[in-house]
Amino acid sequence: MEINSYLNKKSGYGEKIEKLNPVQQTFLFVENLEYEINNGGFNQFYFNSSGAFSQETSNALLEIGAKKTAEIIKKANSEFKNGMVPKDRNERQNKLAQIKEKAEENWNKCDSEFYEYQDDLTELLIAFVIKNKTEFKN
Repeated sequence: MEINSYLNKKSGYGEKIEKLNPVQQTFLFVENLEYEINNGGFNQFYFNSSGAFSQETSNALLEIGAKKTAEIIKKANSEFKNGMVPKDRNERQNKLAQIKEKAEENWNKCDSEFYEYQDDLTELLIAFVIKNKTEFKN
């Protein structure tokens, strides 16, 4: 929690993600995904700033070894044209309003799959931090 809080503040809650090194970004993307899904599902994930990094989040999951969770993200992203979620928050929220009803069934299934925790994200992130501990010192 402390690492997540520190990285969110350092990056302006994703607005200045470039202030984080790639290892820190990976950690933050995974933590923010988990937070958003557990608090409101994929609809909330896409609505909030974390949604701008949906592709990076999928890559981050692969980086830590969470292949099954990365597949869930891909399924959820498929509701957007070519699976590409808009980076711009206004554009993304407008698109959400257009597709929400059609996407709801898929996103509910993706939420349920996510809640099964087929990948132990906590364990994978702990191992990732230990492996890359020097990258968290700045």
